[in-house]
Amino acid sequence: MLKNVKTILVPVDFSKNSAKILKDSVDVAQNFNAKLTAIFIVQSFEDYSGFFVPHIPIDQFQNEIYAGAKKKMANFIEDNLGQVDACDSYIGMGDVVEEIIKYADEIKAGMIVMGTHGYKGLERILFGSVAEQVVKNSPCPVLTINPYRKK
Repeated sequence: MLKNVKTILVPVDFSKNSAKILKDSVDVAQNFNAKLTAIFIVQSFEDYSGFFVPHIPIDQFQNEIYAGAKKKMANFIEDNLGQVDACDSYIGMGDVVEEIIKYADEIKAGMIVMGTHGYKGLERILFGSVAEQVVKNSPCPVLTINPYRKK
């Protein structure tokens, strides 16, 4: 199964930990001679529309976040890998776990490489772990990396 890894998907959130994972995923991709694709998902705010009244329409707000995420992704890749075209990128919108899994299936990713960092304590109980849910539901193997490990 791992012999056929041609594409590796790397979920990022633009954090320092995410930068570590992206850099580590380059090594993994080189070992498999695979293409690397970074993915960022803009959380959909439709589910929260009854909780608050924003100053601008929710879809306009989401579109602005999406446009900002595209710019941030290009800068993130360039800052951490040296050039924008060092890997492919994708910006999606919706539920983070669902969209990562859907896109991995869509591009027939051979592997997902992601960090184990995320929510802790009460937030983890309320929102769950993205990595945990991706591992449970992924259409391909998932390599999780602890960004806090010592090198």
